[in-house]
Amino acid sequence: MEDKKEILGTEPVGRLLWKLAIPTVIAQLVNMLYNIVDRIYIGHIPEEGSLALTGVGVCMPVIMIVSAFAALISSGGAPRASIFMGRGEHETAEKILGGCFSLQIFISFVLTAILLIWNRDFLLAFGASENTIDYAAGYMSIYAVGTVFVQLTLGMGAFITAQGFARIGMITVLIGAVCNIALDPLFIFVFDMGVAGAALATVISQAVSCLWVLWFLTGKKTKLRLKVENFKIDFRIVLPCVALGLAAFVMQSSESIISVCFNSSLLKYGDDIAVGAMTILTSVMQFAMLPMQGIAQGAQPISSYNYGARNVERVKKTFRLLLTACLTYSVVLWALIMLFPGVFAGIFTPDPKLLQFTAKALRIYCGALLLFGIQIACQMTFVSIGNAACSIVVAVVRKFVLLLPLIYLMPHLVADKTMGVYLAEPAADVIAVTFTAVLFGVQFKKAMKKL
Repeated sequence: MEDKKEILGTEPVGRLLWKLAIPTVIAQLVNMLYNIVDRIYIGHIPEEGSLALTGVGVCMPVIMIVSAFAALISSGGAPRASIFMGRGEHETAEKILGGCFSLQIFISFVLTAILLIWNRDFLLAFGASENTIDYAAGYMSIYAVGTVFVQLTLGMGAFITAQGFARIGMITVLIGAVCNIALDPLFIFVFDMGVAGAALATVISQAVSCLWVLWFLTGKKTKLRLKVENFKIDFRIVLPCVALGLAAFVMQSSESIISVCFNSSLLKYGDDIAVGAMTILTSVMQFAMLPMQGIAQGAQPISSYNYGARNVERVKKTFRLLLTACLTYSVVLWALIMLFPGVFAGIFTPDPKLLQFTAKALRIYCGALLLFGIQIACQMTFVSIGNAACSIVVAVVRKFVLLLPLIYLMPHLVADKTMGVYLAEPAADVIAVTFTAVLFGVQFKKAMKKL
């Protein structure tokens, strides 16, 4: 069988992107079920579904931070491992894998301790009300115990995809998601555990996925093997990975900060219904973002490997195909949301009042979604070619420079202040995509000239 590394450098880019992206997109769609299937089941709990859904929605900023720390290590480590594979420096690539593994273990234990000690304090600060704090704390106290499984599944799974094993990466996520979908109704309804049951189902499912990842990375099929002798953290090797992963960390952790700002503003101008609607809006946005990120992750090994091998034409062609695929998806999904917002909202709640409010807010919140394929394609390509500075800049500009101030500014510019809060998202997206496209045009041309 042809070596995976040779395939990344020789197989036609279109066929290769298709081969790697399809399993990765499926993996991202399935991974999305981890995040939203709990909310779907919780939203349908008799009598208390709406409040329970709002309570679990308040947990999302904390969960985003946990995922962000996984991305901090993996989003830089996996592309750098691919680049070194392209250069033929296999031992260095394996040292990156081992060092990132150890660092994630350490981070996991620190996060678990913090979440267990300051659980309710964080949730109250992040927008929980007296009506929803018990639901939020019940979910989070159990989810926190499984932090190490989340870290290793997300973090080490990226190194599987980075080697070109996209199908194995898909199976990793599929195993956990199927477990989650099966266990959720059992724990929530049959055992009558409510939101705590949803959290327990998620933790068990992530643990199963984690065992699969570790089994593969220590087995015979992997090209980069997890070895005990590489567990010592060499900061000369690991710190550049962390620097490159900062963009993904900023993107995901800032989602947490943004979520807190959204929730606090919505409580100020609206009520628990407005916060509950935000939970649904972010779920739909995940539905938009994750498949595009899946396509981009499928392209990452191709871009990184060929950038390391100094093959300019293959790097350029990979970007063009990535941009086309992401933009097509974002435009099609935007059109569906604009035409049928009630269908998307109805997945999460049967409550007529929440459903009507969310359908209106969804059209506003996702107003600029059609442009987001450009943002994802450019930002992921920055990461793939090791341009840490630009990938961080575009992440910071969108979230902190634009969206954060607009959350507080937009309610003063429109009559409906609650809808003004939601309007901050598309306003920030239009400016951010324009900035990213211009910066990418300049920097990508420079990077190709250097090769």
